[in-house]
Amino acid sequence: MKTLCRLSILLALLLQSINLQASLPQVDPEGKPLPSLSKMLKGVNPAVVNIATFSERQQYNNPLLNDPFFRRFFNIPDQPQENRKPQKMLRGAGSGVIIDAEEGIVVTNHHVIKNSDEVRVSLIDGRHFTAEVLGNDPELDVAVLKIKAKNLTAVKLGDSEKLEVGDFVVAIGNPFGLGQTVTTGIVSALDRTGLGIEGYENFIQTDASINPGNSGGALVNLYGQLIGINTAIIAPAGGNVGIGFAIPMAMVKSSVEQIIDNGEVRRGQLGIGIQNIDVDLQIAFGLENGQQGVLVTNVRDGSSADEAGLKADDIIIAIDDEKTISTGKLRSQIGHRKIGDKVKVTFIREGKVKSLKVKIGEPVGAVSRSGSLHKLLDGARFADSEEGDGVVLTELDRNSYPAYSGLREGDVIVGVNKRRVKNMRDFNRALKLDDEKILLRVLRGRSTFYLVIQ
Repeated sequence: MKTLCRLSILLALLLQSINLQASLPQVDPEGKPLPSLSKMLKGVNPAVVNIATFSERQQYNNPLLNDPFFRRFFNIPDQPQENRKPQKMLRGAGSGVIIDAEEGIVVTNHHVIKNSDEVRVSLIDGRHFTAEVLGNDPELDVAVLKIKAKNLTAVKLGDSEKLEVGDFVVAIGNPFGLGQTVTTGIVSALDRTGLGIEGYENFIQTDASINPGNSGGALVNLYGQLIGINTAIIAPAGGNVGIGFAIPMAMVKSSVEQIIDNGEVRRGQLGIGIQNIDVDLQIAFGLENGQQGVLVTNVRDGSSADEAGLKADDIIIAIDDEKTISTGKLRSQIGHRKIGDKVKVTFIREGKVKSLKVKIGEPVGAVSRSGSLHKLLDGARFADSEEGDGVVLTELDRNSYPAYSGLREGDVIVGVNKRRVKNMRDFNRALKLDDEKILLRVLRGRSTFYLVIQ
């Protein structure tokens, strides 16, 4: 009996010791608390959602079943079967981030929800809701959703413009449909452009693991503030190799505000043609060795740049005192400003550094989706390329002739019916050469190819 009492006392002491140990923070051998992201993540994880998209596919009977001879030959009942109801098919999965808990506003990538008939948002607590798509920004790859739900948690927005290479970041998303997953890394590079992924590129590059399904998820700093939306990876082997990209929140925020206010994003322009500065141009313009900037190749008559006094051969080196190192960077610097805003443009002219205030003007050459350009282009919207090297397909109805023919949003049309096209005026003239078909020369990323629409 005494032995049994002693065992009971020892067991009680052991359990008390285990509970006490579990209640203490993890410590190193010297008794110092170990760093952990768990506290920060408890506040952020509920704001990151999983997104599933669905499309409806109508299934029809074989038309032969409506033939009386065919039915009699194969002894099929005379009454043909009715068409089946549309079936809902799972299209894909991605991630999203709640940025406004009261209004139920969720931000994700445009390519996550593109061409879907239903978007379903699932929360970490197990609830799920059908989302309303408030609007898209295909050129930036941003979409804004709204869900009707209570007791939501929103992530705090951070300032992506204060990021520096080497800052620690955390990526949260739904890779491969596994469910919410957290990975860590650093900011590997900033201002990544020229990748041919989106129309407006100014990516944060990170080595935090981003995989298929992470698209639209959160990139946060160690304070739990949202500083980017994960959007793409370079994956030559089909999986993560430590090179992922996120859209900076400074750009995302601008698009979201316009979508919520207007249902769409309208980007203004300065009204100039631009070109990157290479070594030969540095020498030709007498620039210092290593000078970065963007060469103005032309200024459109009557544009805001023309009115402000910018000229061809000016070399833009900064916008609002932020360095301009490439055409992609300049497009991004202007792209997330609102039409009517004024920016300080710093440039080099004849060896001297000058600056001007230039208003962001209306986009030149935008076309209504009415088929007024050409009957075969109904459902497509075009605008002059900022670089002045063609016209950009800015919006595309997925059920239109252009979509079926293979065109994509962001494609740059550089030739029509064997005619070189540099702007909307050239585009219109070349389209009139043939009423029955259109031969397009298309620039997509770094590839150029021909496409026939008929």
